Amino acid sequence: MEEKDSMSAKSGRAEIKAVPDPEVTEKAARRKFTAAYKSRILKEAELCTKPGQLGALLRREGLYYSNITKWRRQAENGLIPKKRGSQKPDPNIRRIAELEKENAKLAKKLKQAELIIDVQKKVADLLKGEDGEKS
Repeated sequence: MEEKDSMSAKSGRAEIKAVPDPEVTEKAARRKFTAAYKSRILKEAELCTKPGQLGALLRREGLYYSNITKWRRQAENGLIPKKRGSQKPDPNIRRIAELEKENAKLAKKLKQAELIIDVQKKVADLLKGEDGEKS
């Protein structure tokens, strides 16, 4: 091995071999584009009239044509991106559901209490009727 290194050094040629980095990143970071950046790129894309200008713009910015088409659609809706993935439900909706459930439970208890009161009234009337017959 030393002979090879000394030979290449003697000949004046430096053999540089690029060794790839064995470290693998966990996950590539997702790029996020601001609304100002999107509108600037869309304006530049509108100015591209000659063939190849739009491709040069996309290469310079590291973008795809699909980004431009998606941003054009978003521009019609105000450049507000839709959030991806599952969305947390509105806490008000959850609270309303809890209150409706509690309301139904209390209404059931009220009906039961009214039924018990009606039965107690009838029993009291019957007992009064028996007391009146005995006297």
